[in-house]
Amino acid sequence: MKRIAHLIVLLGFALCAPAFAQEHKGPEKEESFAEKHELELKWANFVILAGLLGYFIGKNAGPFFAARSEGIRKDMDNSLKQAQEAKARVADVDRRLANLEADLAALKAESDHEAQVERDRVSRITADEIAKIQAHAEQQIATAGKAARMELRRHAAELAIKLAEQKIQARMSGDTQDSLVQGFVRNLK
Repeated sequence: MKRIAHLIVLLGFALCAPAFAQEHKGPEKEESFAEKHELELKWANFVILAGLLGYFIGKNAGPFFAARSEGIRKDMDNSLKQAQEAKARVADVDRRLANLEADLAALKAESDHEAQVERDRVSRITADEIAKIQAHAEQQIATAGKAARMELRRHAAELAIKLAEQKIQARMSGDTQDSLVQGFVRNLK
């Protein structure tokens, strides 16, 4: 900053030099002091203004640029931190994607195992139900068979009784009936 201020002052003197050189040429006509030195006063005002601007710029520019540099440095640090976080997230996503196929295979194997267990369970339940149905059907068949055999025996007994009755009626004559009644009566006594 001091260099800039020195350059401004030197530039001011360089620009004032022609005015000083004009003063030594000699007077062509009588001018008043204000007219004579008007250009020099303008240059002096310019140099003072430039010097003050240089001073204030030098005084305030250092902290301003230091704060600006610090802000830029913080922004760069934040950007670096965010870039590292993003790389970490990308690495995590890549790791997950790499494990995705293995995870899918594990899920498929687990679902296949669960499906097989469910098929086995359903098969057992079905086999149990079939066995129950068969046992019930066999029991009903046995019961129906017993009922049919009993009905057959009853029917056979009825037929036998009818047949015996017919045979007895065919053999029975009046004399046979009398002898049977007399034998019954004797047995009673």
